[in-house]
Amino acid sequence: MQATAAAHTREGTLIIALGGDWSIDRAPPRFAHTVAKAVDSNGHAVQRVAFDARTLGRWDTSLLLFLMQGQQFCEQHALPCDTDALPEQLPRLLALARAVPERTQEAPPPPGVVTRVGLRALRLLGDLREAVTFLGQVALSAAGLVVRRTRLPWRDFWVVVQSNSSGALPIVTLIALLVGVIMAFLGVVVLKRFGAGYYVSYLVGFGMLREMGALMTGIIMAGRTGAAFAAELGSMKITEEIDAFTTLGIAPVDYLVLPRVLGIFCMMPLLTVYADFIGIAGGMLVSATLLDLSFRQFFSGLLAAVTISDALLGVLKGVVYGAIIGVAGCMKGLQTGADAGAVGRSTTSAVVLAITLIIMANAVIDWLAALLDV
Repeated sequence: MQATAAAHTREGTLIIALGGDWSIDRAPPRFAHTVAKAVDSNGHAVQRVAFDARTLGRWDTSLLLFLMQGQQFCEQHALPCDTDALPEQLPRLLALARAVPERTQEAPPPPGVVTRVGLRALRLLGDLREAVTFLGQVALSAAGLVVRRTRLPWRDFWVVVQSNSSGALPIVTLIALLVGVIMAFLGVVVLKRFGAGYYVSYLVGFGMLREMGALMTGIIMAGRTGAAFAAELGSMKITEEIDAFTTLGIAPVDYLVLPRVLGIFCMMPLLTVYADFIGIAGGMLVSATLLDLSFRQFFSGLLAAVTISDALLGVLKGVVYGAIIGVAGCMKGLQTGADAGAVGRSTTSAVVLAITLIIMANAVIDWLAALLDV
């Protein structure tokens, strides 16, 4: 039976007749609408409010809310509220509900500039401490592998090697070829103005061997492999697989991080050398097409200017970039939160961190090379 509430006045008393079954699943009557006509027709003749529950059926919280609205109405109009005719549980529930006041939490004032700067500095300091701690754990795990105290899961290591060798060749080939072609086009456009088109081979050789080969390969692998590391470890963190390793006494750094870091660390120099050859081949094709240089002339000019130290410097950069990609991807993966978007944020931050550190490492290595006249 539908919940009903009817109002009528008798000898200065506003009587609310409650009937039917009251359920929170169905919209209950509102007290203000129920008494509106009765109060308007009697003006100020109402002196008290009472309830009639003789036809009341089952009830739940919806009736309690209706009665609380009635008490608020009585307080606003300074009228006494008689609840004696209600079931004995209702007055006690009303008293209990009104005994606990609503808590209003004021919004804290926004922090000042100094506070925000301090909080930011503390956050950066905490991130730096976590990064140094994680790097130390990886170094200790690698040292334990050297002295045979750490057991490396070779299967995972070879999976990483395969994924970053033959699996990465298509994208590395495409990007390295395009970079070599772009550098050769730039050299042709600029050097032909001075009648020095022959030196395009110098530009392509130096650019690919010292800078662009390792740099572009590092950026590609940061977006490809670093993101994959962060996503894999982040998913394992959310599904509590890493906690299970720790519970079983297996160090996650030894079993999950070390094979990934060593895999990309070993493959990055080889990918760098491969990218160097592909980029030089692209520059050679452009030179042969636009400058009518033969392949022999291109290689003669290249070998006359480029030394073995230039190639070794690029390989050294590849080694450093590989370590950065592996450590950044695994660290962000292990720092993944527990919400739905945590893996995406970890993946994004791993790529951004790896690329930023690669650019910084490139600048530092070039600065040291300039100081040492390499």
